[in-house]
Amino acid sequence: MISDQGLPWLDLRVEGDPHPRRFDGQATALQYLLRVERLSADAAHELLERGEVGPPAARRAYTLRPLGQ
Repeated sequence: MISDQGLPWLDLRVEGDPHPRRFDGQATALQYLLRVERLSADAAHELLERGEVGPPAARRAYTLRPLGQ
């Protein structure tokens, strides 16, 4: 699925939670990661760049992938 801006939707999966969170872009995902998941800025940016982050940078394992991957 492609957003109105032509960007792919992103699925965030969090260790221990079977339901992904879906975002329409990296900016929206970043806001969620910082405010709701309370990741450090370094951990959130690592997740956006690499697609995954886990301990010791974050308290749980997180993966962020384009929808359908």
